[in-house]
Amino acid sequence: MPAPDHSRPWTAPTATARLDARVQLPGSKSLTNRALLLAALADGPSTLHRPLRSRDASIMAAGLRALGADIREAPGDGLFGPDLVVTPGQVVGGAAIDCGLAGTAMRFLPIMAALGDGPVAFDGDPHARERPMDQTIAALRGLGVEVEADAPRLPFTVHGAGRVRGGELTIDASASSQFVSALLLVAARFDEGLTLHHRGSRLPSLPHIEMTLEALRQRGVDARSLEADDGASWRVEPGPIAPLDEQIEPDLSNAAPFLAAVVAVGGRVVLDGWPARTTQVGRLLPELLAPFGATSRVADGTLTVEAIGGEIPGATLDLRAAGELAPTIVALGALASAPVEVTGIGHIRGHETDRIRALVDDIVAIGGAATALPDGIRVEPAPLTGGPWGAYADHRIATAGAVIGLRVPGVEIDDIGATAKTIPEFPELWAAMLA
Repeated sequence: MPAPDHSRPWTAPTATARLDARVQLPGSKSLTNRALLLAALADGPSTLHRPLRSRDASIMAAGLRALGADIREAPGDGLFGPDLVVTPGQVVGGAAIDCGLAGTAMRFLPIMAALGDGPVAFDGDPHARERPMDQTIAALRGLGVEVEADAPRLPFTVHGAGRVRGGELTIDASASSQFVSALLLVAARFDEGLTLHHRGSRLPSLPHIEMTLEALRQRGVDARSLEADDGASWRVEPGPIAPLDEQIEPDLSNAAPFLAAVVAVGGRVVLDGWPARTTQVGRLLPELLAPFGATSRVADGTLTVEAIGGEIPGATLDLRAAGELAPTIVALGALASAPVEVTGIGHIRGHETDRIRALVDDIVAIGGAATALPDGIRVEPAPLTGGPWGAYADHRIATAGAVIGLRVPGVEIDDIGATAKTIPEFPELWAAMLA
């Protein structure tokens, strides 16, 4: 079957009836990329079942191969592609790694590269060169690793010396929790492990750090949070990293537009594979959608979300723990009959694009009333019309446009292919839900 043509604008389909759909989603990007990295550092081969097959995951796998790991496909269950068998190798230098627009790759891989013996050059897409990398570079230098960089962003080169002493380090992770996760994931391979302190104005997306600690503990690593009066601190002891045969959970953050669709048009969506216990940020979706009139229940590995449809009430939400869900919530705000204010998300200005600016510009362009706040967005009721919706090479901005398009005919998303970053099947899954 030929690949879909995403070179032209994609007209977001408008719902013609209430939803009654069952959805299965591919694996979590966050869990897949953590599992890949830890498997490449482990003491033996690991197998990842139902890993995400997306641009971000492919970039991570390619980077790990360049650093010495062997990653091969193995037969899977056929639902979303093959499994992956990862055999670790000696970390090597002498490589050039293209991080694309993958935040996990550009933050995680340079820390691993410090363990190699030789230079590793890092670069990425044009938008990637705008993402903050100052704490990655500063952390490496603080650990005694030479980094050649003209600015605190891509491109830069890590000059590994074959080992990292580790010890104690203080960083400011106010811009992204990925700075913390990157260091914790590799720290068991430092000679002295790592005691890491965050000192800054805020710590966004704390659940992602909890995910990192849990991933380490599943592999036998002593990784824990420490008491801290003036910030946050963690400790990872040096030692083995056990190989693991792991089933990757569905990506619950990618569930956001599908579950928001129920709020937008009414009906029911059943999501298969919802875990009973998870560290994913998407686990917060049922409580975040409740103020908009959605009811949720979890039973037998499924999440069912239902809504009456019609008028969407306003709400005020603090999403500091779940900034990646903000574009979907803001999209619902554009459809609401009362103001919706989302705060605690100033850090999403430094994601694939400045998501606050992108959302405000897109909503205003189709007749909406959206205002950027110092730490969020306020959306007020306004009649919406169809028109261009810029994705800004950002998967979550693209899917936000799809949510609005359910009720507003003629929303033209310029790059639905941006969803390939974490959910390449999005247009087909979206159409199947509406069918």
